[in-house]
Amino acid sequence: MLDIHNEKLASIEQIQKGFAEHGYICSRSIATAVYVACHLGKPILVEGPAGVGKTELANTTAEYLDLPLIRMQCYEGLDEAKALYEWKYGKQLLYTQILKDKIGDLLEGANTLADSMNQLHRFSDVFFSEQFLEPRPLLKALREEKGCVLLIDEVDKSDQEFEAFLLEILSEFQISIPELGTIVAGVRPFVFLTSNNMREMSDALKRRCLHLFVPFPDSKLERKIIQARVPHIPENLRDQLVSFVQQVRQLDLKKQPSVSETIDWARVLLLLHSTSLDADLVRETLNVFLKFEEDIKAVDEQLYEITRHALKEQHAAE
Repeated sequence: MLDIHNEKLASIEQIQKGFAEHGYICSRSIATAVYVACHLGKPILVEGPAGVGKTELANTTAEYLDLPLIRMQCYEGLDEAKALYEWKYGKQLLYTQILKDKIGDLLEGANTLADSMNQLHRFSDVFFSEQFLEPRPLLKALREEKGCVLLIDEVDKSDQEFEAFLLEILSEFQISIPELGTIVAGVRPFVFLTSNNMREMSDALKRRCLHLFVPFPDSKLERKIIQARVPHIPENLRDQLVSFVQQVRQLDLKKQPSVSETIDWARVLLLLHSTSLDADLVRETLNVFLKFEEDIKAVDEQLYEITRHALKEQHAAE
């Protein structure tokens, strides 16, 4: 397990503070999940809309704990050869050629067919030994001597068969390789699984994990996030754009603007030397945080009203 006596894991408040120092502003529920998972040695299944910081949570945890991050991106058709290990076939073929060229020397002294076969069998196991093994993310994570953060990203994109394959790792932190036996982690990796809810995860997988749902942040938290990621943005502009985005998320859109897209918009407005929102400026930059034309049209129809409300709300706060 990770060193739970590490002062960085001393309390939920310490984790919140430490994450903030690395630019990740998290709610208390997120910090609590990280604290509990570290002390219990449990994986965390992080669900929520795309772009709310699920992947960044794993990245920040690795930075905060000063551990290597090993990431496995999931996709349809992912199998254990790509996730766990595969054999170095080119090297095996080269080894076969060397055996072929040296066959006379290898069989020297063998007087019968049985003797020859016995001598050849001494070399057959080498084909499936460590020197021919190519570790993939899951095996690399189990072998990290000082531990690591393992990110299994977008697990909901993988097949149910692969999800079932993960169960041994998530519960026992070990894997079985037929040719080599069972490999057990010396130090359990800190595992994050992220899901955008493209499909329901199985009960078996959920039982092995702590569950954390990360929603869109409220306006107070989102202002803190923008301030941390875009520190030079004027305070009034920050408050206006957060108010604008919060209102847009209330509309019936194909894709709600994510936190990462709000950050991008803040950077664009700063790049354009903006000091306050106006309808024309917003219209010119809608494509930064809205990714579908019908969404852009839907927001454009209410642009003046939303902008006016954002300005009014910001002035009221002052």
